[in-house]
Amino acid sequence: MTTTDSLRSGPGPGSGPDGCSNRGGANGRLPVRAHLPARQTAPAASRVPVLDVVVPVYNEEKDLRPCVLRLHDHLARTFPYAFRITVADNASTDSTPAVAAALAAELAGVRSVRLEEKGRGRALRTVWSDSDAPVLAYTDVDLSTDLNALLPLVAPLISGHSDLAIGSRLARSARVVRGSKREFVSRAYNLILRSSLAAGFSDAQCGFKAIRSEVAERLLPMVEDSGWFFDTELLVLAERAGLRIHEVPVDWIDDPDSTVHIVRTATEDLKGVWRVGRALAVGALPLDRLARPFGDDPRDRALTGVERGLARQLIGFCAVGALSTLFYLALYSLFRLGVGPQLANGGALLVSAVANTAANRRLTFGVRGRSGAVRHQAQGLVVFAIGLALTSGSLAALGAATGSPSHSTELAVLITANLAATVLRFLLLRAWVFPARACSDSEDLR
Repeated sequence: MTTTDSLRSGPGPGSGPDGCSNRGGANGRLPVRAHLPARQTAPAASRVPVLDVVVPVYNEEKDLRPCVLRLHDHLARTFPYAFRITVADNASTDSTPAVAAALAAELAGVRSVRLEEKGRGRALRTVWSDSDAPVLAYTDVDLSTDLNALLPLVAPLISGHSDLAIGSRLARSARVVRGSKREFVSRAYNLILRSSLAAGFSDAQCGFKAIRSEVAERLLPMVEDSGWFFDTELLVLAERAGLRIHEVPVDWIDDPDSTVHIVRTATEDLKGVWRVGRALAVGALPLDRLARPFGDDPRDRALTGVERGLARQLIGFCAVGALSTLFYLALYSLFRLGVGPQLANGGALLVSAVANTAANRRLTFGVRGRSGAVRHQAQGLVVFAIGLALTSGSLAALGAATGSPSHSTELAVLITANLAATVLRFLLLRAWVFPARACSDSEDLR
């Protein structure tokens, strides 16, 4: 990587007013989000920019200069903080590097960085990792997104409200002009993300995003993709880690001269969806490193006599329990077609117990990775045996009392017995299988 002017001065990345690093919080958590100072007393030439906007380019000799001039003028007129524009050249073979160098020499607060390999994700990872600005953003060189959305995009990051921010073309109040083919591809892709990765954000691929630097420092090493899927992977991991993503409806006009190859990009994106989904399913990603202190409010951490994490665990346990019960009842009804009630109950309870333990391990008690997974499942089977004794005993008592009960009566008795077993299951899981001492503070406070 080469750069015309690093423009780096003052405290390093993530430094506080005294020059000390504030990126790493206690116990490995991310630090509390804080509102960035509104004024800087240092001379303008030596100020560390609050915002670094990256413009990744490849063979954009025609559009680069108008883009940077327009972006620089907009920021100079409307942005109340020090800023920088970084042109990230992705191994261009035309005169793009010369145009970028000329812009860096002409305009204050503009620099150019040359990378010898292609890839938008690679360019963003490289520049963001090297930047000393506390807020990092990027926009596509075609400026399809109206720049009036830039300040609303970064404001929640500056204020400390959010961790990431994205422009959305699919938000209800967004105004978009583009062809039907791109509209269909975009909506189909986001539907795939919602159905396969449970994504809650509305637009993964809009080239208009921002992130706080301390989040980027920990999140970027987890993102494998170096191309167009980089955005999606970044957002999915951030969302799964519980980080706050702010969405800004944008006005967006499609660039008819766009060089993006839709079919090839869509194919790579689908491969990325499979890879990330598999990694999340097996708990291979250390997302606990992205935990924030609960509430990001000192008053939350000053409370005494309150057992932290209990409310979240109860909600998670109830959600998992409801789904597990439906899964169990469906299995019982299926098994009952071929075997007696006791065998059907045992088989359904065994299968649903394994799924229930795995889901509670990951979703309710925040335990990630494979360490201890076998032990947790073995302990979960003990809990299963207790539940089996309760439900089987209930069925036996029902059979002794009525002789030949109806299927609906069996189900009613099983539901009642499962409710009692559920309470005991939560207590055993919390106190024995996943005790608080085995979980880090960051997991308890999330």
